[in-house]
Parts: sequence; structure tokens; C-alpha cells
Amino acid sequence: MTQWKYICKLEDIPVLGARRVTRAQGLEVAVFRTATDEVFALLDRCPHKGGPLSQGIVFGKSVACPLHNWTIGLCDGQAAAPDEGCTPSFQVKLEDGAVYLDADELAHRALTETRPLAGPALRAAVA
Repeated sequence: MTQWKYICKLEDIPVLGARRVTRAQGLEVAVFRTATDEVFALLDRCPHKGGPLSQGIVFGKSVACPLHNWTIGLCDGQAAAPDEGCTPSFQVKLEDGAVYLDADELAHRALTETRPLAGPALRAAVA
């Protein structure tokens, strides 16, 4: 049986926006809200270059990555053709105006994914 973890109220997520959920391990999870108040959750990492999807533009049931404008489906994390790739999705439940994520997925899903290093962080890692 799924154990659900309370994340926030629906109204705490901007319409056509996102909210980031930090985890004890792994990258953050982005929780998205559409114009029709549907809620989706993806790992906050574009499959292309690791861009933060939570900072992208939500339209319909998709989000445009803020780095290179890849379109990622909110339902399944799949990049729209002609692009290829997928970011992990998470189960989400909306009940009585409250948003919940699957507690087991939050604790165990996609823990090894990383964000590429760039700029000063990359120079420090290489030095």
C-alpha cells in the first residue's frame, strides 16, 4: 500500500509553475501545476543537459527546459520529438486541495542522477 507524504497546498504552487521538494538524498523533485490545476512531479533535471525543470515554462501538460527549450511531458517525463530522453516521474496525489507524493519514491527513486558541473564548480572540481 502506498504511503503518501504531504508536500503542500495546491495554492502554494503557482498556476503554470512549480515548487521544488528537497530530499534527504538525490536531486530535488519538481511539482508542477497546470492551468487546469492538474499536478505532476518530475525529477528537477532535464534529460538533455540537466537544466532545472522547475524554472521552466509550463504549458498544457508540458514544461520547456529553461536552458535549451526542450519540451518535457509532465505525465511521463519524456522529451518531445525530435529530442530524445526521459527524466524520472513521481506519483502525485491531489486530495482536498493538498498535494502528496509517494513517500517510497521520494526516498528511493533516481538517487544516482546528478546535475552536470559548469562554471566555477567545474573549474574547482578539475583543479
